[in-house]
Amino acid sequence: MRSYQEEARLDALRQLKLLDTPASESFDRITRMASQIFDLPIAAISLTDRDRQWFKSRVGIDHWSIPRDKAPCAEVAETASPLVITDFLADPCYADSLLARAGTRFYAGAPLVTSDGYGLGSLCVLGTEPRHASPAEMRALTDLAAMVMGQIELQHAFGRIDPVSGLPTRIQFRDDLTDLARDLPGEERFAVVVDLARDDQVGKMTRALGSGRVDEMVREAALALREALGPSRSVYHVGATQFAFLSPSGLGQEAYMEILRSGFEQIRVSSSVRFVTSVSIGMRPFTLGALSADDILRGAISAAQDARSTDGAISLYSASRDRTHRRQYGLLQDFGTALDATDQLRLVFQPRIDLATRRCVGAEALLRWRHPMLGEISPAEFIPLVEQTSLARTVTQWVLDAGLDQLASWTARGIGLTLSINISAANLAEADLIQRIQLGLLKRQLRPDQLEVELTESAIMDQPDQALGMLRELADAGICVAIDDFGTGQSSLAYLQKLPAQVVKIDQSFVRDLIENHGPDFVLVETMIGLGHKLAYRVVAEGVETPEAAAILTNAGCEEAQGFLFARPMEAIQLERWMTEGGDSGRTSMKAA
Repeated sequence: MRSYQEEARLDALRQLKLLDTPASESFDRITRMASQIFDLPIAAISLTDRDRQWFKSRVGIDHWSIPRDKAPCAEVAETASPLVITDFLADPCYADSLLARAGTRFYAGAPLVTSDGYGLGSLCVLGTEPRHASPAEMRALTDLAAMVMGQIELQHAFGRIDPVSGLPTRIQFRDDLTDLARDLPGEERFAVVVDLARDDQVGKMTRALGSGRVDEMVREAALALREALGPSRSVYHVGATQFAFLSPSGLGQEAYMEILRSGFEQIRVSSSVRFVTSVSIGMRPFTLGALSADDILRGAISAAQDARSTDGAISLYSASRDRTHRRQYGLLQDFGTALDATDQLRLVFQPRIDLATRRCVGAEALLRWRHPMLGEISPAEFIPLVEQTSLARTVTQWVLDAGLDQLASWTARGIGLTLSINISAANLAEADLIQRIQLGLLKRQLRPDQLEVELTESAIMDQPDQALGMLRELADAGICVAIDDFGTGQSSLAYLQKLPAQVVKIDQSFVRDLIENHGPDFVLVETMIGLGHKLAYRVVAEGVETPEAAAILTNAGCEEAQGFLFARPMEAIQLERWMTEGGDSGRTSMKAA
């Protein structure tokens, strides 16, 4: 099975549309020069396809291709490094190769490498006698290989001109910035990225009017930017709806930002899509030669995304925000690996206490992640990231399986706790979620009423119709439903009374500072408890940290609570020990119900 890198390399080769094309004098001229420099009869521009070496140009070779297996050009393409074989017969790798059997004794090849670092093949020379390649010869061969790539890019445009906008692309931006850094090292500049629309706005426009309308928007913006910058300045099309350019030299930050504001306001008000899109602008200051072109552009694009909160806003690159975004992206990548590992993810359990008896009646399963390099990652950091991706389904299933396994273990040993498991808004779109939960219970011979599923009030209101349908299915299956973070969402009383839930959990933000019976927090909490009871819910308070808060909640009629006053989240074995040792005021037995 070939690696992703190899598939990407092959894709880059195919994008050029060079394979199986007729001979070209522009390439043959370079091949003849290589043959003359080495004074050898054989030279070729060899492209490494999936199973063959195909010759775009050849001197002294009758056929158009040879098998890739044990072809030295394949090694050059894979490593993107020059290769010299002074004597095939003395080389353990190539002594029995097709070329060796055909009488080849010497080989020298220089890689053909794209600007993205993919090795396409080799400019190579071959001889029938052993010999060495001098440093001067290899420098010449490397230069000729670069000329081959230049010719490839020239003939095939290699993505340097965008067909819609007619502007140079990201690749040209990268090369031009590299050249500028070579000519004017140390000069201070700004990279500016203009993003015409959010992804969802582009999607809606495409859906309503077709992709041609989006292309029209891009062409309109390209023309406006070219006119605004003038003939002496270059503008680049670096993303679907993103354009980039560099500031002139000698301008300060505030002065240039003011120029951008006035200039882009004129462009915005003349746009034919100004009412259905929102333009954002990002600026990244940099010193020529100090950073790579890719990093400069990435930072400017990041700044444009930060400016998304206000139409037409300009945001300056922030290193701290950039580090945050990069960390978040890194965590998302690493979390997929964590799901497959056996030692990174785990569940901890926070006891839930009956306030009247101070007995432990249940536990909430909470996911924890110990990153191999970064240590413990806060769930407040990684869970919101995961819930916005396709990993939401997988992580919920992981928690469900691990939690039900633990619940089955407790049940088998006579520990009668109810287990609470959280699901996210993303899970509401999973048509088979209820069936998976039921199957998990059935496989472990657990009763439905031993499980409680928690869904936040905000998640419910994000997709009210889906949520209502799913909660009804859960209730019909005999599974307890809890509304988490009660009081923080935007639900109406009319909607709340329709929900087939049994429990509401008052958010800790209302409980943590509960210190007196007459303060504003008490009024809110008392009202929510009364409302919950009128709607036939059992009320649970989260974030209880003081005896005073517990007493106030008890007197107000709140049935259950959880928080640091009683116990912090703990491993399963610690929870069992805590219960055995009377952690819940000494009145909890191992069979507490």
